[in-house]
Amino acid sequence: MYEKLIHVGLTNTEAKIYLMLLDLSKAQAGVLSRRTGIHRRSIYDALDRLIEKGLVSYIMENEKRFYIAEDPKRIQELINEKKNEIDSILPTLHAQFLEHKSKQETLFYRGKEGLKNIFEDQIREGKPVYIIGASHHAKEQLKYYIPHYTNKRIKNKIILHALYAGKRHKTPIPLAKCRYLPDKFATLVSTNIWGQKAAIMLWLPHDPVAIVIKQPDIAKTFKNYFDILWDIAKE
Repeated sequence: MYEKLIHVGLTNTEAKIYLMLLDLSKAQAGVLSRRTGIHRRSIYDALDRLIEKGLVSYIMENEKRFYIAEDPKRIQELINEKKNEIDSILPTLHAQFLEHKSKQETLFYRGKEGLKNIFEDQIREGKPVYIIGASHHAKEQLKYYIPHYTNKRIKNKIILHALYAGKRHKTPIPLAKCRYLPDKFATLVSTNIWGQKAAIMLWLPHDPVAIVIKQPDIAKTFKNYFDILWDIAKE
């Protein structure tokens, strides 16, 4: 019980005094000091705080002050008051969080699970996706995930524009336009562009990595590169 009172915001001393007052019904500060082993000055300071919190009151008898514990239901009221205070500042905190998040221009991802976050973000954005150096390695390394990504992409009507180098796909990619560049353009690096973001992915065999840049000018520049290559590529 003592530890739980501390968890709801009472100090060590306050919790001891409050529980002692519940046992004694009423007591002077000196009695509380002797019973708890806490210095009298600390007892007075803690009692003042408990009075401010509405957990303790006092009465005067023969010009002596006796302290009394208030109804424990007041503890729930304190918890509710703290919750209301937090609720009142949450909108401001959330706005600050979103402002900070919107300024995050570069994110680094590592591993297959990390790269899935990039594809999921493409689904959330719902913008057409343009890929320079579309990699066959993506399908190999994410063979269980890519079908889910494709289904979500189709459901959200997100068109894929992919520039491959070298070998062609044996089967058409749903809701996608593909063109092919000569073998000399083949690389482990591919660039995805969607909305105001660009992701540079390095498809290492066992540990793919990627950098996502959220910056309109950079995304536009990569899109311009895509358009130039798209014009010289073959269907």
